[in-house]
This record gives sequence, structure tokens and C-alpha cells, in this order.
Amino acid sequence: MKKDIHPQYYKAKITCVCGETFETGSAKKEVRVEICSKCHPFYTGSQRAVETGGRADRFRKKYGLK
Repeated sequence: MKKDIHPQYYKAKITCVCGETFETGSAKKEVRVEICSKCHPFYTGSQRAVETGGRADRFRKKYGLK
């Protein structure tokens, strides 16, 4: 590998707007994020299941097919 072409690797402190903080590796020392696994609706279970018909469903409904 070539010398001096790779960025410095740090232990980064990740901070979410909800207040959650954790450490990981990154080329930056500090990272601020808007959403994390503690406040994301998919991981918290507050996600709503919405049934939206696709193109095939609309075609079947339009022409009365099963």
C-alpha cells in the first residue's frame, strides 16, 4: 500500500438529536446524526403499516381480474 494516502482513523463519537451517543470508528472525530436506532420508527416498533397498491393491483382492479 502507498504511504500517506489514507485518512487518519479515529474513535468517533456519534451523537443523535434524541440524545443518544455511542462510539465507532471513522475518519472524523465527531459526527452528529438526525436519527439513530433508538429513535428510528422501524426499530422502535412505531412504524405504521400502510397498504399501497402497486401497478399490478391497480390493473387487476381496473379490469376486474383476480
